[in-house]
Amino acid sequence: MELQNGRPASAEGRLEKEIKVYDFLDKLGVTYGRVDHDAAMTMEACAEVDRVLGTAMCKNLFLCNRQRTDFYLLLTPGEKKFKTKFLSKELGVARLSFGEAEYLEEFMDLTPGSVTVLGLMNDTEKRVQLVIDEDVLQEDAVCCHPCINTSSLRISKEDMMEKIIPAMQHEPIIVRLETE
Repeated sequence: MELQNGRPASAEGRLEKEIKVYDFLDKLGVTYGRVDHDAAMTMEACAEVDRVLGTAMCKNLFLCNRQRTDFYLLLTPGEKKFKTKFLSKELGVARLSFGEAEYLEEFMDLTPGSVTVLGLMNDTEKRVQLVIDEDVLQEDAVCCHPCINTSSLRISKEDMMEKIIPAMQHEPIIVRLETE
């Protein structure tokens, strides 16, 4: 596992949705570090990736209300404990739960284990509300997958907040999540 700068030299063996992320970032003039690795399905599996990237991966959680009419993508520090009751309180939404894979794929062209803020570039109908735990904004960089969990990217917080999120047209809600 080795830190690379920018997109892979070749698109061979890579999914179209991953290449689409690199095209999007390059078009915005965003510089980023990239690490290719075995599939990382859990935060624990990201520990070595974090070491190579030099920062911790964000936990990206796809959530919905009980009626499955409102959907949320939460970015929170990977090591932070998450309880839906605290986010429900912050958002004024009753009974949040994890969103089903079918909605994740339909709205953001993602599969479980590869949830990422960059999937919002595929949410052209704005079905998913971006929610960011303010603790994420204390870091210099945001780490996330490029819509596939066999690569991870390190992007500056400034580029994420000032270029990427505005280009995806998903105004974030910033929350302060309690842990207990």
